[in-house]
Amino acid sequence: MSESPSFLIARNPDPESSLPYLVRLPLGAGLVLKVRDTWPRTSRVFCARLDAGWPDGAEVLEEVPVLLCRRRGIAVDLVLDRPRENRSQFVFTTLPGGREGIFWQTRKVVGTARPGARIPTRRASETSELTIVIDTRERYPYRFVRQQTGTTRGALVAGDYGVLGADGAPVAVVERKSLTDLASSLNNGTLVFQLAKLSEVARAAVVVEDRYSSLVKTPRAPGGFLLDLLARVQVRYPEIPIVFAETRPLAEEWTYRYLAAARAELFLSADEPHG
Repeated sequence: MSESPSFLIARNPDPESSLPYLVRLPLGAGLVLKVRDTWPRTSRVFCARLDAGWPDGAEVLEEVPVLLCRRRGIAVDLVLDRPRENRSQFVFTTLPGGREGIFWQTRKVVGTARPGARIPTRRASETSELTIVIDTRERYPYRFVRQQTGTTRGALVAGDYGVLGADGAPVAVVERKSLTDLASSLNNGTLVFQLAKLSEVARAAVVVEDRYSSLVKTPRAPGGFLLDLLARVQVRYPEIPIVFAETRPLAEEWTYRYLAAARAELFLSADEPHG
């Protein structure tokens, strides 16, 4: 094996395995998976961990230099240094019964999947134990009654709503803004400082209870002025999405779903390798 990062494909030396190939991803000490095929050409490829690591004497079929192998939540993005069959993704999920499921896929096979087919994800019902922390400074907060999720009051270091990790620190937060509040924070420059604070949390977003087009109609602001200011802060903090949810109920729903997804991803990735 070469010392530079590489992606290995080999025959599985275990004759009793239903997965005839092995792949090795350069994550940590190396993530070894048993796979059904050598590339997801026509459909997603089912994979399973080989906890014993790379077997001695495995017949290597391909060794390809890696341009990118990066963990992104429940998925691992893989980019290989070759002209074809070079981009793919490994998705880690939980199957019924609590078993781990790993699926190797490309954009092509996802796009040609049968209508209505879904990428495997943790069931929405597993967010039933979600507790959303509402910042103590938040006036007239969302109650999340329709979502039937638990809430509690607490002091958040950033944002108005958040979910906490096992250590009590926020793993995801959402800053809520009315259109008036957004326009004011853009005009006086305070939004930049709010985004800087939000960027200290692993997952953070801003949700606006109005339409993007309403910024143009804001009184005492030249046409396009606020749009230009907003574009500048979005470029400066690209990791923090600013979502226009049109109405307060939609903003509440979006906040719930964002925080629930962040919590689910936290627990899904807790046992996964990190590159």
